This record gives sequence, C-alpha cells and structure tokens, in this order.
Amino acid sequence: MSKSYTVALAGNPNVGKSTIFNNLTGMHQHTGNWPGKTVANATGEAIINNQKYTFVDIPGTYSIMSNSEEEEIARDYICFSNPDVTIIVVDSTCLERNLNLVFQITEITTKVILCVNLLDEAKKKKIKIDLEKLSDLLGIPVVGTTAKNKNTLENLKKMVQKVCTGEITPSPKKLIYEKAIEKAITKVKAVLSEDIKDSNIKENNKYTSEKFLRWISIKLIDGEEKILESIKKHTKINIQNEKIKLAVKQVREELKENGIKSNNFKDKIVSNILNKAEKICKNVCTFENKDYSNRDRKLDKILTSKKFGIPIMILFLALIFWITIVGANYPSEVLFNFFAYIQKGLINLANIIKMPEWLSNMLIKGIYQTLTWVISVMLPPMAIFFPLFTFLEDLGYLPRIAFNMDKFFKKACCTGKQMITMCMGVTKRHFLRIKHVSKYIHK
Repeated sequence: MSKSYTVALAGNPNVGKSTIFNNLTGMHQHTGNWPGKTVANATGEAIINNQKYTFVDIPGTYSIMSNSEEEEIARDYICFSNPDVTIIVVDSTCLERNLNLVFQITEITTKVILCVNLLDEAKKKKIKIDLEKLSDLLGIPVVGTTAKNKNTLENLKKMVQKVCTGEITPSPKKLIYEKAIEKAITKVKAVLSEDIKDSNIKENNKYTSEKFLRWISIKLIDGEEKILESIKKHTKINIQNEKIKLAVKQVREELKENGIKSNNFKDKIVSNILNKAEKICKNVCTFENKDYSNRDRKLDKILTSKKFGIPIMILFLALIFWITIVGANYPSEVLFNFFAYIQKGLINLANIIKMPEWLSNMLIKGIYQTLTWVISVMLPPMAIFFPLFTFLEDLGYLPRIAFNMDKFFKKACCTGKQMITMCMGVTKRHFLRIKHVSKYIHK
C-alpha cells in the first residue's frame, strides 16, 4: 500500500450516499432523509485490492451554489480539497433533478464517477436507464448500484480503483452557455490567466487549470460573496486585483446590454444546466408506466397545498408531541421507582458501612440521584419520539414540511429546511418538562 487515495462521496440528500459510505467502509453512520442532517464530513477507510482508500462522506446538497452551512461544507470540500476522485451519487428515480449537481461538480473537476443508485426503486416504478449511453453523453464513468445490496458495490470499487490509478481518465463534456455568457467567461478567464503568469503561483496545479479558472470566472461574474471568500481563502489567486475587477465590471456591462443582469445571471446558468439535464434524461430514461409518479403528485397536492398543507402539518406534529409527552409518563414513572428502590438500598448500605454523611450525600443524593433523574426523564421520550420521527422520514413527509414552511422562514432569512431541526429542538425542550422534575422532587 504505497499510496492512500482520497475518495469523496457527494450527492443530493436522501439518495443513499451514507448507506454506500457505510457499506464501503464498514462504519455505521446514521442516515436521515431531512436536508442538513449531516453538517460535517464523515471519514472512513477501506482496503480495495491491497490498496488503502479514505472515503469522505460530505453533507448532502442540491447545489454547490451554497445557501446553508452543510452546502458550504460540501462546496468547499469538492472545490478545494482536491480528492483523487469524487463519486456523485444520484437517485435513479429522479435522475433529471440530480443531474443539476453533477454538471456543477464536473465544471470544477474531471475526476468524477457517477453512481446511479436505488436501481431497485427504479425497477419497481418500471424506469429503465441506459447507463452506457449516459456515460457517453456525460463523458464520465457511470456505475449502477443498489446501496442496500453490498454485492452491487463491487463494480463501483473497481471503477474507483481504475480512476484513482489513472487506468481510466474521465473527460466530462463541457457545458456550453449562451453566447453572451460564454464571451464574458472567456474575457475574465483570460485576465485571470495573465494574472497567474505574473504572480508566483505554480502552474500545472488544480487551481491554475483551464477548467478551474473557467469556474472561478463564472463565480466572479455572479458575485456570490461567500463563494468568492472561499476562493480567496483556499487559493492564492488574487481575485481583488484591479485588472480582474475591471474585467468583471466590463463584462457585466456587456451582459446588461444582452438583458443579463446581476439578479438573473445565476438563473440563466441554472436554466442552461436544467435544459441539458432534461435532454440527457429524455435520451437515457425509459418509462414503461408514465404515470408512475401520479400517486406522489396527488399526495403533494394535498400535503403541500395552501389550504390543507399547514393544518395537516400541525396535526401530524401535535399528534407526535402528544404521543411523546403523554406516552413517556408511564415508562418514566417505572424507571423513577426502580432507581428510587436501588437508592434506598444504597443508603442502607452506606449506613451499614458507616460511610461519612458528606460522602454518601455527594455520591448517592448528588451523583446517583441526578443521573437517574435525567435518565428517567430523558430516555422514555427519546425512545418514543425518534422512532416516530424516523417513520415520518420513511414516509417522505419531512421534505414536504420544509416546503410548507419555506415561505415563512425566508422572512427570517432562513430556509424551510430548518423547520426539521426546530421540531427536534422543541421536543427536546419538552423532555425537560418542569412538571416532571417538580413531581420527582416532591416525591
């Protein structure tokens, strides 16, 4: 094992990315359906054909045009950590939506493998995907998997080894934007290239490649502050150079003449990506049952409607909180009585061995009693709440809650996704209900 390779796992939330990571590394990272569940990179190691590989499970994200903490972590790792290969995991049942992230990542790096996951779900919905044709259209290796079945990951392991060792060299197809945008990108990239030649930055590294400079040029024109800050932080490219600033200002003026302003530039970029994704999916996907998603759409009309969405959400959450709070009273009572019985025994034991009162009070009434109260109050609600929450995950209701609340949360400069963590926080506060603690103290 002369060298250790680093492999990043990227993808949208809820595409089976963490399951693949667990099966590849033998770890047991918890998987969740709500966006933002993982807000840090998880790392694990695996040996493939006597070669060491470090797999990094980065937070699920729909885009690397970051809006939230987990998306920033994902973007910064993909853009600046330079893994030997990035596996992009996509959901085979909604390939078109997932290709948005694929195109964004292939604009930054060529070392990419596309993992089309959940093929078992696609089979149930009678969706067929031509993986070879998809590979030709994208210009990158494509592997089909079912994350729950470890045997289907063997081809993925082989592909990772081939790309890392250079046996296969992916060459992603370049995404071409409309003429005015392409002209603007070319001008800014030319100025960036000149600035690099005049500086002390070493050539032939990732940050000076044509591909990466093209991506930086797009971000400079877009003017997204957070991404520009990350570029300044992780690369030595001086994007505050007066020549670069002037070039960006000039191309923005030229784009305005073509009806492309700062407030719709990103929309134009995303629109191009989505149009490309739609064309590719039409070529590679076959739907035996074109109405396979009708049931989900009917549910969406009810669960996310303006009239019924919020009331149904309140009803569901209120029911879960009620079951959690009321249902926890009985096991809490049993645990409290059990620990109290043991406490009496410990007090009798302390009296028999003539333990000093200050020591017995500290150990029994201090440490033991406090610990057992916390267990009695916290454990039963958690044991009830989290399985119920997991049930909502499996039903796919949590993303619908996020959708319903997005408009309200945006008024507070947040996103609807934060509703999920807020629900968990509110429930945790209920776990420490004053009435429980006061009842135990009274006893």
